Amino acid sequence: MPENPTSDYENLPEYSVSELSHALKRTVEDAYSYVRVKGELSRVTRPASGHVYLSLKDDSAVLDGVCWRGVAGRLKIQPEEGLEVICTGKLTTYAQRSSYQIVVESMELAGEGALLKLLEERRKKLAAEGLFDEAKKQELPFLPDVIGVVTSPTGAVIRDILHRLADRFPRHVLIWPVLVQGEGSAEQVAAAIQGFNALNGKADGPPRPDLLIVARGGGSLEDLWSFNEEIVVRAAAASEIPLIAAVGHETDWTLIDHAADRRSPTPTAAAEIAVPVRTDLLASVLDDAGRLMVAARRLLEERRVRVEGLARGLPDPVSALRAREQRLDDLGERLRSAVRNEAVLRRTRVEGLAARLRSPLQILGDSQERLDREGQALAVAWSQCHRRAAERAGQIADRLSSRPLRRRLDEATARLDELGRRGHGEAGRRVEDARQRWTRLADLLESVSFRRVLERGYAVVRDGKAAAITAAASAEPGAAVSIEFADGKVDAVLGTTPSTKPRASRRRKKSDTRQGNLL
Repeated sequence: MPENPTSDYENLPEYSVSELSHALKRTVEDAYSYVRVKGELSRVTRPASGHVYLSLKDDSAVLDGVCWRGVAGRLKIQPEEGLEVICTGKLTTYAQRSSYQIVVESMELAGEGALLKLLEERRKKLAAEGLFDEAKKQELPFLPDVIGVVTSPTGAVIRDILHRLADRFPRHVLIWPVLVQGEGSAEQVAAAIQGFNALNGKADGPPRPDLLIVARGGGSLEDLWSFNEEIVVRAAAASEIPLIAAVGHETDWTLIDHAADRRSPTPTAAAEIAVPVRTDLLASVLDDAGRLMVAARRLLEERRVRVEGLARGLPDPVSALRAREQRLDDLGERLRSAVRNEAVLRRTRVEGLAARLRSPLQILGDSQERLDREGQALAVAWSQCHRRAAERAGQIADRLSSRPLRRRLDEATARLDELGRRGHGEAGRRVEDARQRWTRLADLLESVSFRRVLERGYAVVRDGKAAAITAAASAEPGAAVSIEFADGKVDAVLGTTPSTKPRASRRRKKSDTRQGNLL
């Protein structure tokens, strides 16, 4: 006898769905704790929670990804549809959908070709918005009293600018130190431009610059990418202070060069454009400030590295909530869709029921017509029946001459007359009952008429076109109106200063109980 094919599997352990999902999650996260994945971005969404959901795809596969809110704000590039990027992060699973995904911790473009494509698309987009129009560019001041410089405090760029300014014509210079490369540099440059424009020049604060210089030394396309970000270009185009863009060398072009009021081929040339020539040089204090910023930055960097080293040994309390937040976003979207579908269904049902409703007057009219037709048909039928019976009785009386038959005929005729009287009386009673029932319904319909409201002391105000005036806002002072009471109408003219103050509500009247039940 053959063995049971399921006997080989009886000793296998039994898992719940949650246990199996957690086991798979641990296996995937342990095997691929940190990976770099190259692919094209698609289905990039940003819900209200601030997280970014995306997909990485190539010719034959798709990988879902999520970038948590805190990481999304620190990405070097903003995710966009069609970009070819390299994402770094760890693989995990999403048990609610039985899928796996990558938790993105950093993102970079896949190569210079992708950068150039993105740069050209962004240039066309901003140009179409008018950010590069020559008519919007401002004239540079001939001799600015205060010059604001946005650049790195530790590079050679600021020293070249200050040296050239001091050599040509010393001016009061305000430096807004920013990162000019790497994560967060674009946001710092945009914030510096906006911060200089926000200065009011009061005595208790820094003076407002008459000219701004945004400067950075040369580098590769990736090194200069911060000055191609939209946030920097929009800040430069919106600057109320004339701005000179001095980013890179002569062959380097960035989007801020198109939005600035003037482009300089080098940072040194920007200083030459800003002021006329003078020979004195006073830059020692600014050099000391630069060294101080370097020392402070070095100290902060050492403390940051130490804190990050200590943080690696601590568990991350936020990571346990990420899956719940993702599920909340999913359920929230499904709830909004269900509410919209339910509202459409209810509205359709109400419209269908409303189309089938008939007014009480129509029902009363149709019933009255049907009653009249049935009464007429009953009277005609009864008349024909009585006439035919009388004719038949006469024919029988002519043929029968014997006394017993005559007596039986007379008795039948008398009984027939009695039945006729009883039938006529019954039909009359039914017609009278129907007439009384429809009279009651007519009285009930009359009880809800607006004229019953007039009998209780109210009135209807109509304009010159006999249209009812239902709101004080539609009543024009001095207009001729007619006021209809229960016993007649009177003409009147509205006052020139109508009061719009609502009258205090009086004691609520008892409801009119005279109205019957339509059913």
